Amino acid sequence: MRVVLAEDLFLLRDGLTRTLHDHGCQVVASVDNGPELARALTRTDLDVAVIDVRLPPTHTDEGLRAALQARGSRPALPVLILSHFVDQLYAHELLASGEGAVGYLLKDRVTHTAQFIDALRTVAAGGTVMDPQVVAKLLTRSGRRGRTDSLTGREHEVLALMAEGRSNTAIAQSLHVSESAVAKHIASVFGKLRIEQSPEDNRRVLAVLAYLKG
Repeated sequence: MRVVLAEDLFLLRDGLTRTLHDHGCQVVASVDNGPELARALTRTDLDVAVIDVRLPPTHTDEGLRAALQARGSRPALPVLILSHFVDQLYAHELLASGEGAVGYLLKDRVTHTAQFIDALRTVAAGGTVMDPQVVAKLLTRSGRRGRTDSLTGREHEVLALMAEGRSNTAIAQSLHVSESAVAKHIASVFGKLRIEQSPEDNRRVLAVLAYLKG
């Protein structure tokens, strides 16, 4: 798997490079600022990008903007965003196209190597991964109203785990139910959210986007 890595802190960038190499990835570009990232994302030898939200020169949202711009010209370019902060807007902007192949993790998560690599592989394969803390914030947001109000408590749990990028098998294990039960809950979620037939991955992305919107 060929990776573009964008991180302005040298020690973290070096650590991520080593981790990626140890798990069979090739870092084809390693950059520390927005303009260089924008150029790196035009490469054709790129399978997935790991990007810090805040990069020089302004340390605001250069990384996110570069990712969104790149996905505008190359739809569904796999992008895993890293951030120090939980920000629903970042997650929503990444998912807005409904095409998947996106992830949003807090930087603390990269110290858990297995979780980080699993998230990277999920995104590279076209899946969606939202940090559990983002999902938790959505669950506790006061006055939350919207399309997901019609879901049952169990369906909310299933959708929250889908937002974390969990497979049906992982959801079943987490909730201590059968995979067939999970499949029925997911089908019910799709029905209640009026998500029409399409490739399975796309339907999951649309469901997560509806969840982020509330």
